[in-house]
Amino acid sequence: MEQVLFWIVPISSLLALLLAWHFYRQMMGESEGTPLMQKIASHVRKGAMSYLKQQYKIVGIVFLCLVILFSIMAYGFNLQNQWVPVAFLTGGFFSGLSGFLGMKTATQASARTANAARNSLNSGLRVAFRSGAVMGLVVVGLGLLDISFWYLVLDYFVPNDPATPTAKLCMITTTMLTFGMGASTQALFARVGGGIYTKAADVGADLVGKVEAGIPEDDPRNPATIADNVGDNVGDVAGMGADLYESYCGSILATAALGAAAYMTSGDVDMQFKAVVAPMLIAAVGIILSIIGIFSVKTKENAKMKDLLNSLSFGTNLSSVLIVGATFLILWLLQIDNWLNIAIAVLIGLLVGIVIGRSTEYYTSQSYAPTRRLSESGTTGPATVIISGIGLGMISTAIPVLAVVVGIILSYWLASGYDLANVSMGLYGIGIAAVGMLSTLGITLATDAYGPIADNAGGNAEMSGLGEEVRRRTDALDSLGNTTAATGKGFAIGSAALTGLALLASYIEEIRIGLSRLGQTALNLGDLTKPIHEASFTDFMNYYDVNLMNPKVLSGMFIGSMMAFLFCGLTMNAVGRAAAHMVEEVRRQFREIKGILTGDAEPDYARCVQISTKGAQREMVFPSLLAIVAPIITGIIFGVPGVIGLLVGGLSSGFVLAIFMANAGGAWDNAKKYVEEGNFGGKGSEVHKATVVGDTVGDPFKDTSGPSLNILIKLMSMVAIVMAGLTVSWSLF
Repeated sequence: MEQVLFWIVPISSLLALLLAWHFYRQMMGESEGTPLMQKIASHVRKGAMSYLKQQYKIVGIVFLCLVILFSIMAYGFNLQNQWVPVAFLTGGFFSGLSGFLGMKTATQASARTANAARNSLNSGLRVAFRSGAVMGLVVVGLGLLDISFWYLVLDYFVPNDPATPTAKLCMITTTMLTFGMGASTQALFARVGGGIYTKAADVGADLVGKVEAGIPEDDPRNPATIADNVGDNVGDVAGMGADLYESYCGSILATAALGAAAYMTSGDVDMQFKAVVAPMLIAAVGIILSIIGIFSVKTKENAKMKDLLNSLSFGTNLSSVLIVGATFLILWLLQIDNWLNIAIAVLIGLLVGIVIGRSTEYYTSQSYAPTRRLSESGTTGPATVIISGIGLGMISTAIPVLAVVVGIILSYWLASGYDLANVSMGLYGIGIAAVGMLSTLGITLATDAYGPIADNAGGNAEMSGLGEEVRRRTDALDSLGNTTAATGKGFAIGSAALTGLALLASYIEEIRIGLSRLGQTALNLGDLTKPIHEASFTDFMNYYDVNLMNPKVLSGMFIGSMMAFLFCGLTMNAVGRAAAHMVEEVRRQFREIKGILTGDAEPDYARCVQISTKGAQREMVFPSLLAIVAPIITGIIFGVPGVIGLLVGGLSSGFVLAIFMANAGGAWDNAKKYVEEGNFGGKGSEVHKATVVGDTVGDPFKDTSGPSLNILIKLMSMVAIVMAGLTVSWSLF
């Protein structure tokens, strides 16, 4: 039965990819509008593809160097499985491919969304959302296809060990985690590079265009407006796609590895297999139910913001409700140990995701009091907007953190069979809660990718000079997109917390394999000696003296906490430097190209696109490499205890900091939108200028540093897992 059920995984992935192709062809069948609309869309597409081409060149060099390193470790020193270099490459390739396909769709969809909005609000929503669904379905489809492919390949090639029959699945699942590192590495470059690109252009366009020149957003007279629209695609579409691809795969792979480890000592291979395939099956059924939710999203003309939010929420909530019932059925069919409690753990993961999403919506949507009060703070100037936004972001961390804490405790307690000493199954419960949170990613990511498509549609409508009614509709879609994007970022960060915990536990399992490769067969636990394959997580913690009084652990925790802030500082400063170049260029064009502001001359859009591209390529390398190097150096100096401390410190501080930055940035953005709707003086007022300054500060918060942190958390864990063989073989202290 279990072997038959496994085939649902690749079948569901292919179904997702086929439907993504259908939605893409459907979108391409829509009219792109007037010749001017087509010309503007062509500029954006060209700029986006040019940027990605340059980014992939740099990432390709980094991947080549890492593959050489992994090959030396695997074939020269036997510190890794021989499949590691290839698995790493495929993870990076599919992560990049998912972002590329989503961005290709988005750049084709923006003008078509604007043109559809000429007919009705529902038509515009339908084109934008179905186009966003291409991203969602491509991510989950490619993710599960890669997972099922590697499982089948490794199941065929990895030999059985008659002495320890449960060792095979442990080897398979830990090797599969390697392609998670490839996905994380590619995702971090995509997120950081795309975030720097888009925010450099956005800041330049806002500061010079709105504040200094007093022209509207997306005005064709602004030289940075094309670069700004390109940035929405390379940052919020390609970057987010690669980001959530690795979150999705990471949660499934980490949980599968924990399931294999939970039954390592029991010798029950059948139950071990069930624990490994359970997260894959839940994700596979989640694809089918996400598709049902996607088809249920629609709205009516003259819909208010809450109506639009309710339309998207209905589709998401429908998929979530259906996955609950499907999860209980899957686990009952598998007859996995303690299946009812594990199913409830999945439900808890879903509920935690919903709570984080609702909390983010409350603190960032202009429909609620916090963002409106933030808009009102602009009556006393930009300084109070900054102060209020920072305070709002800090307060907004409470609900997500408490929700994750409750989710961790309950899922651990339930999956462990109410026995907190049953560490292996408790950790499996946390991992499967993360899978539950991401099980409906197909529709969740669709609502997120919808945002930049709607934003670009508004820009196209403004630059093309479409009527006021069309602009009103695209503004409504754009404002909704700001909220869904903020919700999606909060959701991604929340899932990173649970996935990071699961990966931390998986690190211990990789240590077991690393010691075995070095020829060690037993752990010396004082008066007791245990064979490695019978040792528990607690045994390994005792063996390496992992406790809060160990200075190695404490040192690692401080370094991990520092990494979150150092990484944010580097990326924020990178945006500042790139934006400064953009501001200077826009000012130069206004000064030297006569007739821009009167509409008699066309700005040099290509020059601004080039500045953003070069700035992003130059600035993204060091922060991204730092995330890879930190776990390796920490492991060499402080060994396993130091690495565990690093991961704990990075996870705890990075999660809270990411929530703060994403929510503060989203609130500043929508506070500006609320003023632009005519409140507190409307566009061009002093309050508007104050909120534009707040939005300018918030841009790198929510689109560069904040969302990149959740990748940092997981990438450091993935690197630690892949480099575990080096860590256990050599450390200075």
